[in-house]
Amino acid sequence: MSIPAWPEDVPTHPLLVVDYQLLKKRDAGEIEKLWEAATKLGFWYLKDHEVDELAQKVFDLGAEVMALPLEEKMKYEQGDEGNSFGYKKAGGNAVAASGEPDTIEFLNVAKDDALAWPNVVRRAPPGTSYPEPALERMESTIQPFVRKSLAVNNTIMDILNDKLGLKKGRLLEFHTDEEFSASEARIIRNPPMSNTQKIAIGSHTDFGSLSFLHNRQGGLQVLPPGSETWQYVKPIANHAVCNVGDSLSIFSGGILRSNLHRVIPPPSTQANNVRWSLVFFSRPGDSSVLRALAAESDIIAEAVALSKEGEDVKKFDTGPTAEEWFARRIKNQRIANRKGPETWMASRGTERVQVA
Repeated sequence: MSIPAWPEDVPTHPLLVVDYQLLKKRDAGEIEKLWEAATKLGFWYLKDHEVDELAQKVFDLGAEVMALPLEEKMKYEQGDEGNSFGYKKAGGNAVAASGEPDTIEFLNVAKDDALAWPNVVRRAPPGTSYPEPALERMESTIQPFVRKSLAVNNTIMDILNDKLGLKKGRLLEFHTDEEFSASEARIIRNPPMSNTQKIAIGSHTDFGSLSFLHNRQGGLQVLPPGSETWQYVKPIANHAVCNVGDSLSIFSGGILRSNLHRVIPPPSTQANNVRWSLVFFSRPGDSSVLRALAAESDIIAEAVALSKEGEDVKKFDTGPTAEEWFARRIKNQRIANRKGPETWMASRGTERVQVA
């Protein structure tokens, strides 16, 4: 599709550009750049990541799925019990404590289903697990995208692991292919919007460890630390946007930043187009307990001790497993489960300490 150029009069927040090929070579300068991005804002551009062609195939698949009649897509709806996998209709989630509904529809495919194919291990019954176009292209399109995305995120996680002073491979122990997790690929469609301030996805921190985002248009905004002004992240061709999520922030004692962000329509004439985005979320295995690894790293122990929120015991020793944390957040976003503003607040994660 033809997308209008980014309007140069719209201010954006600059992100550091990290070269994945240099990370794979463990280039010291590139590792320091990644560390700066992950600890200060928690967002960065990633170039030369080798996933663009695979991502385009998933975009094409997403367009095919979203073109299905709504009644057909609703056969695969994720439901209201805290399960993320499957289809979510527009308006199914709240974007704020007021209960305002979202404007996006998306399809989530579980990492576990993609890797276990032709078996379906997370969505049951298998015959109604995902829309037919997704099942037909699970092996040719979705599985390669998931495998490559895992490789990219695992490379980044392994580098952050060493910078945190953890034993070799410790963070990857929480993110094995063998254990079930909430890791998933998500293809997102937001319709053209005349109101460019209409919130598509409300202010939040991500639920998991690392997010690997591919988008062709604007709409993503970040709230930089200490700022009260939302700022666009400009899309750059052939550059993904990566960010840290709640679990890595907790494991690291807050050293790695899970920063607030949201999605609104693209600015100016870009808002006249359907906005497509594709993201892979790496999340810890379901049994992982979300607590700082202070006993395993002097760097993390010092960060916890120096934290201004040190009196909040639950900040770095949350209690729940990754499975429980994720299900709570998903369930309490759903409009069908809303009882009042307290439902929205129950869907929050580490951002509760970032907002007054």
